[in-house]
Amino acid sequence: MLRKIMLAALVVTFAGGAAFAQETCDTKAVGKDGKPLAGAAKTSFMKKCMADTCATKAVSADGKPLSGAAKTSFMKKCEMGT
Repeated sequence: MLRKIMLAALVVTFAGGAAFAQETCDTKAVGKDGKPLAGAAKTSFMKKCMADTCATKAVSADGKPLSGAAKTSFMKKCEMGT
């Protein structure tokens, strides 16, 4: 019983650490001077960042890159959810 609890605690610790370590597009939206982007610059950056992030995830179940209508559909859903 104790072994299962320790294993669960270990899994939660590493999963939580990985979640905090992930950078989102919003945290990357910083100018060259270190200040957060605003207005049109932020909008443009966010759009490009989301597209780039989703493009890396656009693969089929067998590991091949999606193309055509499947890719378009995936990108639309991914960008709305990101």
